[in-house]
Amino acid sequence: MRPIRIALAQLNMVLANFETNREKILSAIKEASEKDADIIAFPELAICGYPPEDLLLQLEFSEKSMRTLREIAEQSSDLPIIILLGYPERKDDTYNSCALIFKGEIYHSYQKIFLPNYGVFDEKRYFSPGSLIPVYETEDYKFGVGICEDIWQPEGPIIVQAFAGDCELVININASPYHRGKREYREKMVATRAADNCLPVAFLNLVGGQDELVFDGQSFVCSPEGEILARAGAFSEEILYVDLDLDEVMRCRLQDPRRRDFKYRRLENCYNNVHTVRIPARLRKKESAIDSRLVSPLEDENEVWEALVCGVRDYVEKNGFKSVVIGLSGGIDSALVATIATDALGPDRVHTVFLPSRFTSDESYRDAKKLAENLGVHFTVIEIERLFHAYLEELKPHFAGKPFDVTEENLQARIRGNILMALSNKFGHLVLSTGNKSEMSVGYATLYGDMVGGFAVLKDVPKTLVWALARWRNRKASRELIPNEIITRPPTAELRENQKDTDTLPPYEILDQILSLYIEKEESVEEVAARTGFDRELVAKVARMVDRAEYKRRQAPPGIKITHRAFGKERRMPITRGQ
Repeated sequence: MRPIRIALAQLNMVLANFETNREKILSAIKEASEKDADIIAFPELAICGYPPEDLLLQLEFSEKSMRTLREIAEQSSDLPIIILLGYPERKDDTYNSCALIFKGEIYHSYQKIFLPNYGVFDEKRYFSPGSLIPVYETEDYKFGVGICEDIWQPEGPIIVQAFAGDCELVININASPYHRGKREYREKMVATRAADNCLPVAFLNLVGGQDELVFDGQSFVCSPEGEILARAGAFSEEILYVDLDLDEVMRCRLQDPRRRDFKYRRLENCYNNVHTVRIPARLRKKESAIDSRLVSPLEDENEVWEALVCGVRDYVEKNGFKSVVIGLSGGIDSALVATIATDALGPDRVHTVFLPSRFTSDESYRDAKKLAENLGVHFTVIEIERLFHAYLEELKPHFAGKPFDVTEENLQARIRGNILMALSNKFGHLVLSTGNKSEMSVGYATLYGDMVGGFAVLKDVPKTLVWALARWRNRKASRELIPNEIITRPPTAELRENQKDTDTLPPYEILDQILSLYIEKEESVEEVAARTGFDRELVAKVARMVDRAEYKRRQAPPGIKITHRAFGKERRMPITRGQ
């Protein structure tokens, strides 16, 4: 046997906080070395955090990254462990790189070859692609490195590393953002790469929230047959340790003629850019085998919940807020936001405010108060009726002859928004807005009113999923944490008498199907109508609402991405367009 122990440091890095990141990295290196790991890997751009965006255009940022890299190398010089560390490399241009460090020396930097420029990624704006494919050769084994997109490409560098370089292991470091279904897709893809190239692949992912993005971790290792050997937890920091027998790689290759045939068919034109980097390291002796974790995947609602909790916690903590404030309406959206915030921060840091007007029902007060009691959060009532009346009186001569309409409805929402922002200013709370993706899609929200806030927790959560998450959280609690009356009550904004959301919108079960196809799948009105069987005019009406609400969404706070196509940096539509 040739046993190798790898350590995948699934860490939550803090963007641009080099001191914190350095200490986390050094602590992980020390622990892994004490556990006799041969290699420890860190996530993509671990030194500076991901995505650094236009910070990469500042020379000082790159200089701090390089200085931190050298400090880590120096402070780990007495440890016999190979370190793979992601950082922004500044040479003739900027590269998304992975440094290979051993006993204080930086032996090489692998430069990411495939730069994603789709969805939330803008890497071609900042980085130049690498061109060389190194094979790292120690006294006992060979291995290769890839960075994120490199493994997603079927014709990526793993082919060269496996066939031309005879690598026995590939470690891929990532900052792969979460969305629903991503884990399954990711694991199938990596399993295919491992099986096709007859070698184990370690997929290391970042964890934690960064603005709209949340990284789920769930790092894993695949065998040469494509079997998942180990998997780290979701949305949590940990170091995943895995023992591999490199002799198994040769046994697998001897039994698989595809590799032999493929190698000689492709050798001439595919492998002329491989080069070898020698590292004076040997496999370390192990006292005993290490137990590898194989964490079971979370069910869908649980995974989404943890993504939202992680996103809220990191946005609050990394931006230095001590507490949050939420306007409770007695409805399902604000109830869900308050529950997520409580799970993320604890009840003492969550402040809720009930802001009734003349149209607020007794049921809304009862349900909001019961929710706050169930959660154990702060609960305050601030009446807005006198303020609303003052607005109406002041505007009466200017609105003479005009009926009560959406103008007066929006006044109430804007009064509430003003009060929440006043509390934020006075006490330093972060205001969490409560609008969901269905409402934001069609503009069923008041600009400078219920859209006010610093962070939109449900911005990418459709209304039907809001209900599903509330029911799931109650099941998890084994009690009615969110009052059932809130979940079952027909949605209403309570800005006029007997108002219901369905006065303006189709039922959410219908609306969310249309929105998913029109926004996430980019299907036309005709395609949506044909696929769903819904009336074409209804679909066209919804599409017009989506298009016309772009100016509102452009002014909305950032929110957590949990779907394949989120509003914000991922979906970039013009505000002004032909009608």
